[in-house]
Amino acid sequence: MTSQRHSVDPAVPRVPPNRVDDDALLDAARECVLAVGVRRTTLTDVARRAGVSRMTLYRRFPDIRTLVAKLMTREFGALLGAAAEGVPSTANARERLVAGVVGAVRLLADNPLLRTVLDIDPELLLPYVVERIGGTQRVAEQFLREQVVAGHADGSVRAGDATVQSRLLFLTTQSLVLSLRPASSDGTAPAALFAELAHQLDAALRPSPGPGPGPGPATEEESTS
Repeated sequence: MTSQRHSVDPAVPRVPPNRVDDDALLDAARECVLAVGVRRTTLTDVARRAGVSRMTLYRRFPDIRTLVAKLMTREFGALLGAAAEGVPSTANARERLVAGVVGAVRLLADNPLLRTVLDIDPELLLPYVVERIGGTQRVAEQFLREQVVAGHADGSVRAGDATVQSRLLFLTTQSLVLSLRPASSDGTAPAALFAELAHQLDAALRPSPGPGPGPGPATEEESTS
């Protein structure tokens, strides 16, 4: 009888026992960015902090830009997930969208990675404001679009082009995220800004009220006048 003890399922990819998980590399990159900012972080620094060779890191991430982009996508994808988890399941799609967006903005305001980039390397964000929409931004925009489509389906979001609606929602929200510090530097409470954001988003998405009742039947006096 042939022993099956050492048989290997060909459908299961074989992973070297000493392979470092991508998350461990991203964790090391996060620590480096928090310590010195994006521009001063190098692949050598990340490899040293992760305890791997530079070549091992290079095979996974060919340059620091690719590595940081992956880090940001992971960071803010997790943040969006956390914001969505805090939304009541009983809410309609519009209410879920508004609560999720405001929750995400609150989390972003306290996120150490974003705060470090804004403090040390704010110029790195400029291309994503005036030139193009990056991968991390598209993750957020897709989250918004899914909620807008759900709102069309349950009638809680006014009819419209979901892509255009989600794009404007994203740009509005991004503006507050990037400008929260100057927006609150004169003493305006961030909580008040978050509350106003919720109000404006809800008002922008709420369906218009239907036409009111028409005029009642004419009275006899009106009919003969």
